[in-house]
Amino acid sequence: MGNRWVSDDGCRSRLGRIWFETAALLIAIGLAVHQRAPFVLAACLLTVIPVAWLWNWLSLRRVEYERRFDKRRAFPGETFEMTLRVTNRKLLPLSWLEIKDSVPTALPLLEGVLEPTHVPQVSRLTAVFSLRWYERVNRRYVLQCPARGVFVLGPTDMRSGDIFTLFETRESRKHQDRLIIYPRVWAMDDLGFPSKEPFGERKAYQRLLEDPLRTIGVRDYHPEDSLRRIHWKATARRGELQVRALEPTTTLNLVILLNVATFKHHWQGVIPELLERAISLAASIATWATGRRYKVGLVANGSMPHSDQPIRVPPGRSAGQLSAILEALAAVTSFASLPIHDLLRRESPRLPWGATLVVVTAIVTDELAAAILGLRDAGRRMALVSLAEDSPPQLDGVVTYHLPCSAPIFQRIEQGPDDATAVLQAAGLMSAEVRGG
Repeated sequence: MGNRWVSDDGCRSRLGRIWFETAALLIAIGLAVHQRAPFVLAACLLTVIPVAWLWNWLSLRRVEYERRFDKRRAFPGETFEMTLRVTNRKLLPLSWLEIKDSVPTALPLLEGVLEPTHVPQVSRLTAVFSLRWYERVNRRYVLQCPARGVFVLGPTDMRSGDIFTLFETRESRKHQDRLIIYPRVWAMDDLGFPSKEPFGERKAYQRLLEDPLRTIGVRDYHPEDSLRRIHWKATARRGELQVRALEPTTTLNLVILLNVATFKHHWQGVIPELLERAISLAASIATWATGRRYKVGLVANGSMPHSDQPIRVPPGRSAGQLSAILEALAAVTSFASLPIHDLLRRESPRLPWGATLVVVTAIVTDELAAAILGLRDAGRRMALVSLAEDSPPQLDGVVTYHLPCSAPIFQRIEQGPDDATAVLQAAGLMSAEVRGG
């Protein structure tokens, strides 16, 4: 490395053995000629080197680095505000500190340029600081969100040294932050779906169910009442059998089954635009159903990154259900772990019996049509949403929608403003509910 050497602890020096040999030579010359000047030069050299080495050794100690974000989740077209905070928690100042942070290439800066690296899809953000003792410095950046995905920032390489720039120290910190960009969400009216009950009438085997966890009062016992509903304390007070009066409720279930394949065979590849529209359509249906108090679930034959298992989000209507579904859709890859018709047959026994199963697919094969009809004959409530250019086959008893990519509907909604917050509010949801956590 020329005149540099690197120690085992990551310290890099611009000095080599020649400087110590030079100091020894100056001392020898001073002794030979009986002059003070060579001694002074040798003393300066032997004094500066230890001071510089000690300064360099302490430079990165008690230096804190963190990333702060205004939010961790966003929709395409929005931005992340990232603040890099560097704190020097010691008396020794830092004359210079260089930080190189790994940032996904898919998150470009609104102002500034990211440096390319040898790692695919990873760029580098370089920032240089100078900190006094116990000083904190903030540097603000704005990251754009062009497309859905789950993105990881980090690790971070830090470099500093002494004030004379004779030594330098490098350190890599593995702390990472994860940012999620949800799929695009469209209003169901904009997609051409009926405003009321687009997937069939809201039917249930029991029109009125009663929630055993919600007691609204007590009443006299009737012969048809179950003994499990007897309110024993009220019975003891009244001297007559009393039963709990439960709050009536109707539970509606909807499960979205997403097919990530855009060709009949996986080896034929993938059409990215068609895949993204299928994912956005599934996200839009989930948002609509959540706003109408459905218990919503998701099953997809796609997988998470570095996984080969299908995605499953069990039906529910908790506060974080929509966030869990959108996060799964943000991370889903184009790799189909198994054909959608096999997924339907395998997953249907695990799903609630009264649930409406909505299949969202970019291609309708004969095997998929046969699987849907088989589940319909078994008593399942089925619906099909196709994005293929060709019209899907007529399936009796199955609610079917055909939304080809060339349809004017997609051109209109993609040319309009992309305001996911307005869609969430129209669905009766708060955007903070989706972006929180």
